[in-house]
Amino acid sequence: MSHSHHKLARSAGIFTGATLISRLLGYGRDTMVAAFFGAGPAADAFYTAFRISNLFRRLLGEGALSSSFVPVFSEYTQTKSKEETQKFLNTMFTTLLAILSVITILGVVFAPQITRVIARGFDPSSKRYALTIVLTRYMFPFMLFISLAALITGVLNAFHSFFLPALAPACLSLAEMLYIGFLWIAHIKGQNAIVGLAISVTVGGFSQFFVHVPALLERDYTLGLRWDPMHEGVRRVGKLILPATVGVAADQLNAFVDTVMGTFLSVGSVTALYYSNRVMQLPLALFGIALSQVALPTMAASVARGATKEVKDTLNFALRLTLFMILPATTGLVVLGRPIVQVLFEYGKFSAEATSVTTWGLAAFSLGLFGYAAVKILAAAFYAYQDTKDPVVIASLCIALNCLIDVAALMARKKLSLLHPEWADYLNGRIGVAALALSTSISSCLNAGWLFVLLRRKIGLLGGRRLLRTGLKSLIGCAAMGFFSWGIMQLHLSDLGSLAAHERVIRALELLIAISGGAGVYMLAAKLLQMEEWEPFWSQLSSSKKTVDIPE
Repeated sequence: MSHSHHKLARSAGIFTGATLISRLLGYGRDTMVAAFFGAGPAADAFYTAFRISNLFRRLLGEGALSSSFVPVFSEYTQTKSKEETQKFLNTMFTTLLAILSVITILGVVFAPQITRVIARGFDPSSKRYALTIVLTRYMFPFMLFISLAALITGVLNAFHSFFLPALAPACLSLAEMLYIGFLWIAHIKGQNAIVGLAISVTVGGFSQFFVHVPALLERDYTLGLRWDPMHEGVRRVGKLILPATVGVAADQLNAFVDTVMGTFLSVGSVTALYYSNRVMQLPLALFGIALSQVALPTMAASVARGATKEVKDTLNFALRLTLFMILPATTGLVVLGRPIVQVLFEYGKFSAEATSVTTWGLAAFSLGLFGYAAVKILAAAFYAYQDTKDPVVIASLCIALNCLIDVAALMARKKLSLLHPEWADYLNGRIGVAALALSTSISSCLNAGWLFVLLRRKIGLLGGRRLLRTGLKSLIGCAAMGFFSWGIMQLHLSDLGSLAAHERVIRALELLIAISGGAGVYMLAAKLLQMEEWEPFWSQLSSSKKTVDIPE
């Protein structure tokens, strides 16, 4: 393994380790929310409102801002003086703060109109609809704080610092968990409880911004107000960020569309879509997003040196390593989807039926895992070249395709419900949710394939044969892994909903054995098949235990 590949794998390992901690806390938070609020009208209202603020966060903050800011900031650090770079950072912070403040105010004022567009399937006279408006207003400032945090994240990533930026999202989980813990202790229930949860989301967003500031100061940079919207660096970021909002957040936009369509299904469908997407996001964050985050500054530096071969080598390595890790994750989520959802969420008000609906959505979302991850990595290559036009055109077309498939699925559901009334419950629940999730998977895979072809035309051969070889060998390992994991879970055939507390622990241990044992079977197969990604994977795994930054 080359030094550059080792460095990339090690950086990704650090990012993955921090992300794992953050995601585990996130699933703990989701388990508490599910147990306390279930999958009823209040939870639907909360997750619909959260999707609104989360979408704006993705569009204007984390993804688009990082992909457009990092290449420009990296160029400043290499070609400009420290004083000029500091001025650029302060100007960017001030401009972003002004724009986000205006958007936040407008979002709070026009929350009813936004909700009318987003939750078209909710009855406007219902309490669920009115509650969604209230929650949207309380959560809109979350977008402002998270986006400002993303700016500091971009600075840290440019200096190859990945641990804190990956760990910081845990602030949101901690804020919500502390609040729900307070509710349990104080025995508080009802509508006011869900409103407080929305407030805790905004508190978590502010905390995520605040924890980044000391790390910025350690690198001898500060945040100050400097109003100069015509600054050369700000204008360049502005030109990149507008189209990047669509290109980077394609999967989030697709999930957002699914949420809108899910409001036309039975009660609990929006919540099922949220939880199934959340479970699928863990391997995506650990492997796909991690590699795209660390590959962007590496490819941007290569582009600045005019080293096209280095760009292609980094890209091919990132895609192969992602493929090596994502395919077994996909297998695990499909084979073990139901027990995973049961162990994570089936407590309190989260019923067995909610588990079934969520499991169907999880299986459908998981089929597009490599597509989601590949889009992140391929888009990062375009942004390294400061090209945001091509990814946004492709993403827009794929989002439109997702919308068309979703509409077609809802129309087919309605027609089949009329022809076969006995199917109505399944069509409005499990099948309806699965259809919306599968639509997102299809559009994401098409997006990835299109980006790959276009990038190949732009910079030349990308090592497609090596990717195909990795994929075929990985599928062999996945087959062995899937058979082993499925067999382990067949040892216990009882319905989880009827199990006592100690039997739930046994079920969770069985799941842990199925996952860890299946991973071991896959790694053994990879070793026997002499997969070249085996060594860098272990390099990444061992590096994930380290919390130090990788110097330039």
